[in-house]
Amino acid sequence: MRERRLQAIATMIAAVAVFSFMDGLLKLLSAHYPPMQVAALRGATSLPFTLLPVLLRGRLGDLRPRRWPMHLLRGMLSVLVLGGFIYAVRVLSLANAYAVFLSAPLIVAALSVLVGAFAYALSAITVRVLTRSDTTVSVVFWTVGLMTVFAASIAAPGWVPIEHAHWKWLLGLGVLAAVAQYLLTEAFRSAPPSVVTPFEYTALLWGVALDRAVWHVLPSARVCVGGGIVILTGLYLIWHQRHSDRESARQPWQPATEKGRMLGHSSTVEIVAHKQEEDSP
Repeated sequence: MRERRLQAIATMIAAVAVFSFMDGLLKLLSAHYPPMQVAALRGATSLPFTLLPVLLRGRLGDLRPRRWPMHLLRGMLSVLVLGGFIYAVRVLSLANAYAVFLSAPLIVAALSVLVGAFAYALSAITVRVLTRSDTTVSVVFWTVGLMTVFAASIAAPGWVPIEHAHWKWLLGLGVLAAVAQYLLTEAFRSAPPSVVTPFEYTALLWGVALDRAVWHVLPSARVCVGGGIVILTGLYLIWHQRHSDRESARQPWQPATEKGRMLGHSSTVEIVAHKQEEDSP
């Protein structure tokens, strides 16, 4: 069991590294093309690698969508998420963008008793509903496919012709996305999310390294301190969640209400896991 978990942790670290290199390519492309065009190109390069395993297994029937409205909703939400992230890395360094991005679980945890992160929560709900009737590959394919169509439609009026030298970057996007998704899937298959999720924070280290190597910049002291606070707070929330789960496991299940509220389950770790699955098609 211990060796399996260590292997899962190593796989998660590798997945984060590959995703970071992919984000580096997104940042390079965003300097030459509008954010929505980059989002459309990101989706288009992923589709062949999503389809290839299905074609090799002769399982095209797995792609059949059963809940079109939900697929359309997820596609639109993905445009907002990916387009926003690409715009962020266009104007910020990778380290700065990661510092903000990795604070999302903390924001969700803080706002969960007030108004919540509406778009993100809605996206999580849709994927849970869709997986009841559609296969995983169908959810991924139609989310990425529809996101590509929507992003391309938005980017069409200002579409910039792709330079010949950038085609290798686009090929790299597709390959890195496929490898990263495989590693991520293996990590979550081999160990619980609470074990592997904390190592998502290694993205900050990769962001700093890529900023230095490619763009010759380093994060300010303020970003380093803020990033450290984000990491420590996130790790504390994950530790607190695991401790709460252990305490709940020792007590009998209670379907009743307490002081007028249903006994709920705080899912900070699940939120992070879903975020990885949704933002990395």
